[in-house]
Amino acid sequence: MTATKTETMRLFFALWPDDSTRATLKQLQAPIRGRITPYEHLHLTLAFLGQQPVSLLPTLKDILLHLHSPAPDLLLDRVGYFVRNRIAWAGMHETPRTLQMLYRELTEALINQGIAFDSHNPFSPHITLVRDALTPPDLAFAPIRWHANRVVLVCSDMRVEGSHYEIIASRSLDERLRIPNEPGMGSPDRPD
Repeated sequence: MTATKTETMRLFFALWPDDSTRATLKQLQAPIRGRITPYEHLHLTLAFLGQQPVSLLPTLKDILLHLHSPAPDLLLDRVGYFVRNRIAWAGMHETPRTLQMLYRELTEALINQGIAFDSHNPFSPHITLVRDALTPPDLAFAPIRWHANRVVLVCSDMRVEGSHYEIIASRSLDERLRIPNEPGMGSPDRPD
């Protein structure tokens, strides 16, 4: 993690694919011409925060920790193309209700904390496969089933060779939130 002299970081929240999902997405990238998103950078952005003060990290980690939405089961069944930005992407014909719930919960928490983020554009869940892409060929592929249980807070560092991502915080939505000294949770120092 590299903080600049002004003590800000370029941040976003995302769903982070497991290795199996990444490997399948990598196969989708093969026939598309352009600047391929590196394997380790494939993700679905939930909220782009842009430059934020480093002092907000504890608040952002707390928001991540307290997400209650269930992990969405996604069916990536289409490849699309954003003409203006020349981006080929993988996504869904229908956005599941659980993904919409997660997005709403996260963005409401950001708004409640007074944290500015890119909220002007409607939520358009997708995974960027290729940038500076030519129009992708009509790809026929078996839909990719992804149990999207890992939510991350990421620092994006712009470099000459492209963006470098560093995960600042991560959690599985499948794990029950454990708050020390919560009634019925037992002591944080001993198991239940």
